Amino acid sequence: CFFRDIDNKIFSSAVLEKNILNILFDLVKERKKDMDNKSSYTTSLFRDGLTKILKKIDEESKESIEASKIGEKDKIIYEYTDLLFHMLVALAEHNIEINDIYSELSRRFGKKKKDYTLDE
Repeated sequence: CFFRDIDNKIFSSAVLEKNILNILFDLVKERKKDMDNKSSYTTSLFRDGLTKILKKIDEESKESIEASKIGEKDKIIYEYTDLLFHMLVALAEHNIEINDIYSELSRRFGKKKKDYTLDE
């Protein structure tokens, strides 16, 4: 029920569940800084650049849609997890913090789309 991250910090499974997006996003940002890491898939995405990251988002989006059409819960969770991960990589590539996304979600909460949309 405990987990050690790469900095040897100990987390309980409850802390991980509650904060996993923040923990994962911090790790993604660390991978972006460590461009010499040849064994990290995440670092390889940053090395390959935005076009590669966006291709992965496109691929994972299509796989998520297909899983949704099939309706198998485990597959849906698996594919949407992949999509979310690659979206976090894209945010880090753009130097956008996860808290910026949380703030935007809060700004929209309880409002009609017409009251928060950037689309005209």
